[in-house]
Amino acid sequence: MNSASEFQRLLAGVREIEAAGFAQRAALATIVRTNGSTFRRAGASMLVREDRVVCSLAGGCPENDIITRARKVVADDRPEIARYNDESAGDVLFEAGCGGELDVLIEPLSQTADVQFLDILAQMHAHRRAGFMATVYALRDSALQPRPQRLIWNGAMAWSDLGDAALADAIFATAAAAPTLRAFGRRIDTAQGPCDVLFESVRPAHALVIVGANPAALAIARSACALGWKTLLVDSREPPPGLPVETYFIQATPATVLEKAPLDAHTSALVMTFNIERDCEWLQALAPASLAYFGAIGSRERATRMHASVAHTGARLHAPAGLDIGSETPEEIAVAVTSEIIAVLNSRDGGSLGRSARPIHP
Repeated sequence: MNSASEFQRLLAGVREIEAAGFAQRAALATIVRTNGSTFRRAGASMLVREDRVVCSLAGGCPENDIITRARKVVADDRPEIARYNDESAGDVLFEAGCGGELDVLIEPLSQTADVQFLDILAQMHAHRRAGFMATVYALRDSALQPRPQRLIWNGAMAWSDLGDAALADAIFATAAAAPTLRAFGRRIDTAQGPCDVLFESVRPAHALVIVGANPAALAIARSACALGWKTLLVDSREPPPGLPVETYFIQATPATVLEKAPLDAHTSALVMTFNIERDCEWLQALAPASLAYFGAIGSRERATRMHASVAHTGARLHAPAGLDIGSETPEEIAVAVTSEIIAVLNSRDGGSLGRSARPIHP
């Protein structure tokens, strides 16, 4: 599925048509297979409504063609698989500057049952649960009719509209054997024939806890909000002026921060009080938490003391935090820090794309 922030926009677009009783019907277009260079990876989705498009996939030729096909899917009320390769519509990708192949599932959204899976995903996001979604979208190389079928696992229990228990067991086995579950496709043999299944990880919105109230902290908060992250600013004093409206403020001390600030494996923490003694106190308080990223801003000399303060905990501290881009102003520091966090989340080193041979999309 899309990133958590994109998912919320897509969900809002669906909620509007659902509230109107599906008087305006729509289609959901999802990339289910890629090969080579493409504009988005598998799992990216776009909502095509009569009045607008939500969560654009690419723009230009491929998107225009997908939208045209989506209009037909809505009219026919039948899902379709749009294939872009050397044998079918490959010129569309070529004109867009892509040299790869992709398949796009386009499914109609014309009734409540069509969007029930989105309700389950919304619940997972609301409760910050991670898991996976498997979409059975093709049977014997044709779009599954009358609708795709899905199985969603939230880490504790499953929701499914599959009618095949053996297929559900095979999906669980495939997901369990996957070394890393981001988005991938598998063909699974069933009694009815071979089924194509898209597996996608479901993760809650990334959260960033910023400790310290200063201009750089506020700039980082603004950048984090723009990325769709749940952003919390923590300080022992009163809320600072200029706090972004989307940012939550938590008044806490090092002794109370673990009780007051929600921290989980999908949360990053950044300490930046610009007072070395206070920084070390906050770092020691946060070190026991299981975090996606743990960082602190400061000079190299101060960073040495910061590392020493948490060395006994085994915590992996990023200090000085941020990529080396020569940042100086609060806004530039925000770019450097949020970029490093993104790189860590995607297991990248944050280097130049022009000097990397790795695939652009993780």
